[in-house]
Amino acid sequence: MIRSRIEPQSGTAFELKAGRTLRIIDIEGEQVADLTAFSRADRSEWLSSGRSIDYANTIYLTTGHVLYSNRSRPMFTITADDVGRHDFLLTPCSRETFEIIHGITDPHPNCFENLWRNLAEFGIAPDAIPTTLNIFMNVEVAPAGTLSILPPRSQAGDSLTLRAEVDLIVGLTACSAELSNNGSFKPIVYEISDAT
Repeated sequence: MIRSRIEPQSGTAFELKAGRTLRIIDIEGEQVADLTAFSRADRSEWLSSGRSIDYANTIYLTTGHVLYSNRSRPMFTITADDVGRHDFLLTPCSRETFEIIHGITDPHPNCFENLWRNLAEFGIAPDAIPTTLNIFMNVEVAPAGTLSILPPRSQAGDSLTLRAEVDLIVGLTACSAELSNNGSFKPIVYEISDAT
């Protein structure tokens, strides 16, 4: 098993072979992790929010759900989920996110930059990064369609486990948005192991 730590407001990228599991752990509680993935064989095939939500018929994906690519091919299966609430609607926070939504014009760490800087090693350009699976992010939808970002439901030690269905390149962050993480930034730990 490989166990690694992502420091607060940072990210990483790595290869994940088909059949291996990726366990993302919120070691301190109330910390979001943004995840994206691309096919190792063809970087123009990527993890698709729209396809995954379409086929599951729910925005709240959890144990047993399959996460699909833009070509409708299974990329991950969720095999275990301690929390049951994650977001697959909102894009990774970016410099523009903080400027347009929050009026912050000073430089601010952000998931989009943490993803593209790490994924560049694998030849993936910034414009290729899609909507991320925002693990542990608690987004509620009102009857009128408005969205509310609430504190994550995850407590210290809670995790989400995904099995890779194809060989992947994965980008993963410890989210940098104050609102998503109940006002503080914490590390994320991930483990890669052979499927059991």
